[in-house]
Amino acid sequence: MRPAILLLLAAALAPAGATCLPVSGERILAGDMARAVPAFAQIAPGLVLGFAPVPGGRRTYDAPELARLARRYGLEISPGVEACFVRPRITLTREAVFAALQSAMPATRIDVLDFSHQPIPPGELHFPVSGLVTEPLSRSPLLWRGAVRAPGQADFPVWARVRVQVSGKQVIAAQPLAPGRPIQADQLQEVPYQGPPGLPNLSQVVGRVPRRLIPAGSVVEAQWLEVPPDVARGERVRVEVLCGLAHLRFVAQAQASGWRGQVIAVRNPSSGRIFRAMVAGHGRVTLAVDGAIPAGGDE
Repeated sequence: MRPAILLLLAAALAPAGATCLPVSGERILAGDMARAVPAFAQIAPGLVLGFAPVPGGRRTYDAPELARLARRYGLEISPGVEACFVRPRITLTREAVFAALQSAMPATRIDVLDFSHQPIPPGELHFPVSGLVTEPLSRSPLLWRGAVRAPGQADFPVWARVRVQVSGKQVIAAQPLAPGRPIQADQLQEVPYQGPPGLPNLSQVVGRVPRRLIPAGSVVEAQWLEVPPDVARGERVRVEVLCGLAHLRFVAQAQASGWRGQVIAVRNPSSGRIFRAMVAGHGRVTLAVDGAIPAGGDE
C-alpha cells in the first residue's frame, strides 16, 4: 500500500464525534452493517443490503427500517438501534499527485504546477504514462491525465499540469537524411540528453522514412518520421489475381507507394496496361476479378 496514493481517508470522513461509518463502494454490504450493528456479522459479509449514499452524502437506517432488515435475515437486534453511513469525497493534495506521478515515472524529475481541485471519490490515484500528453522539446507545462480507481466503480478522471525532465540519449542525424529513404543505423548518432520527454530512441528511428530533409547534426523528432510503405513507387511487386477458384501470379511495377490495405496503380510490364490493386504486404498486391483475368506472365 502506498501512502498518499491510496486515498483511504477514513480519518477525514466526518467531524469528530460523528456516528456515521464510511463506505467506499456504491452498495452497503452486510460487512459494512456489521461494523455498526454486530448482529449482522452472522450473515455473509458480501451480501448487498442497499445502495450507498452519493459521494459526500450519508445514508441513515432508522430504528424501524433496521428492525425490518434484521427480521428479513432472522437476526435479533436491540430496539431503537440505528445505523448511519457516509461515502467520503475529498480533494487532491499536491503531495498525493506528486507521489502518483513519481511512481509512474520514477527516474524523472517532475514538477507539479497545477492539478484537479474538484472533489473526488476515495480510491487509488493513478497517472499512467500513456496519459502524459508529450510535446517533443517543449518547455511548456504538459498535461498528464489520470484517474481515481476503486473496485466496482467507474474511473473518476483527474489531471495535472507538470514539467517533466528525463535523462537518457537523443538521436542525432550524423549525415543528411533524405526524405522517402529508410534511415540506416550508420546514419545516426546517440548523445546524452536531459530535458522534456517525447524524443524517439534509436530503435524507433532506424528503418523509418523522413517526411522532410533532416540536416546533419539535427535532433531527430518523431513528427518528422513515418513507417515506410509496404510497396514503394517504381519497385517490382508480386501480383496475385483472384478469379473464382483460379489464381494467377505475375510480376508488375508499382506506379505509386502504398501501405497494407491501400489501393494503388500497378503496371503490367507485358501489356503496358495499368490497373488498380490492393497492397497485401511487403512487395505484394492482390486483384479480385469477376470475369476475364488481365494478361500477364506467370511469376
